[in-house]
Order: sequence, then C-alpha cells, then structure tokens
Amino acid sequence: MRKSVTAGLTAALSGALLMTGCATYTGQSSDPNDPNRTRTGALVGAGIGAVAGLLSGDSATERRQHAMIGAGVGALAGGAVGVYQDRQEAELRRQMAGTGVDVVRQGDNITLNMPGNVTFGFDETNIQPQFYPVLNNLANTLKQYEQTVIEVAGHTDNVGSASYNQQLSERRAQAVASYLTAQGVAQQRIITVGAGFTRPIADNSTEAGRAQNRRVEITLVPIQQ
Repeated sequence: MRKSVTAGLTAALSGALLMTGCATYTGQSSDPNDPNRTRTGALVGAGIGAVAGLLSGDSATERRQHAMIGAGVGALAGGAVGVYQDRQEAELRRQMAGTGVDVVRQGDNITLNMPGNVTFGFDETNIQPQFYPVLNNLANTLKQYEQTVIEVAGHTDNVGSASYNQQLSERRAQAVASYLTAQGVAQQRIITVGAGFTRPIADNSTEAGRAQNRRVEITLVPIQQ
C-alpha cells in the first residue's frame, strides 16, 4: 500500500491510538462535563476511530513524541492531557455544529468523522468548495491546539475493487491533509492513512450504509511525555 508518509510515522500514531480507552462522546453539547451528552461505544467499536488497528508500534510512538518535542512542541503530562483535550473537544463541537461532521471522543483521542457526500463528490478526490469554510475553522482550531499529532484517514464503501478503493481512500486523505497544511497546520504533525473499505461503520449492502462508509476521519492524539 502506498503511504503518503513513512511507515514509522503511521505506526507511531497507530500505537498511540491503541493505548487509549473506549469511552466515546457523540452528543453535540459544547460542555465536555455535561452528563446529558450522548455516549455510545457501539459506533466506535464498529469502525469510527478504528484506524488504530492498521499498524502498531509503541517504540515508534515514543520516537514520534520525542521528535515533536524536539521540534519545540511541548508535551502534556498527567491530568493536563484530559483537560487539554476537553477544551479542544468543546471548541471542535462548537465549530462543527450543523456541518454534518461528527465529533467523537475515545479516551484522550478526538476523531472527526467527515462523510464523503459532504466532503467530496461521488468518486472524486477534490474537496467540494462548500466544505472549505468547515476545514478553515478546523485548521484554526488545530493551530490553536498544536500539542497533538493528526491522523487523516480515508475510507470507502465496498463498490469496486479493493485496489481502486485503497487508492481512492489514500487520495482523499491526502487531499484533506494538503488543504489543512495550506491553511497553516504544521505538516510534520500530519499522518495520512488509506483504509479502503476495510473499516466499515455501517452495512455496505444498503445505499445508506455505503454512504456512511464513504468518509474521512481525522483523529487527534495528544503529545505526551
């Protein structure tokens, strides 16, 4: 599989994801402490945020964290990690409200699920212009909260060959990553992954299910000591 970055960087993020818990938050409240927020483990178990299963490597994760710290990005420690991600999550929920983008919390990681029909035209890899403002707001938040590694993962439905969908998922992930970089998000923070149709979150036997599976996920993993 062609990768847009080195295997070591991809393994680094995946290793970090594997160390997280399974609590998820899919409500639209902007208050991360709101007890009325909707929580569902099934959605994450089905696939959202499941890019953690692509690769693993704890030592690579540590090297990646050290590299980011060496580049001048401060590491988070202890309870500061959760507080930092709580604030970022609240801001992302505010920015993404009404855009069609779901914000999911899994442990200390935050995943944004961007449906393909919102982000791209059918079988296209060019981002739809009407989605630019959403990505602009996202980029601003990512620049504000720079103590995270960013994984951009492309996913498809199962229509067509595995090789074609793999390439499509990679190109879509790269398109989103390139746009964020153009808006000033540091390139060294971003890892792109193509999952093809290997990580469905819905039933591919229905059109509604296939539409859910055609998506880009952005997962934010805090840089820790």
